[in-house]
Amino acid sequence: MKTHEYQAKAMMAKFGIPVPRGEVVSSPEEAAAATARLGGKAVLKSQVYAGGRGKAGGIQTA
Repeated sequence: MKTHEYQAKAMMAKFGIPVPRGEVVSSPEEAAAATARLGGKAVLKSQVYAGGRGKAGGIQTA
């Protein structure tokens, strides 16, 4: 089964497993608003099925 990280986190939360807060966004504006709601610090992660997103630049801090 192919599952994005945000989908897996939602499934774990449904069963009472603690997961970090997060939001799915689709634009820089949404990312800025989500960062503000989450306390001003965030890690942006691209949601792709391929592995190695960190090495490819798919994880950024904001």
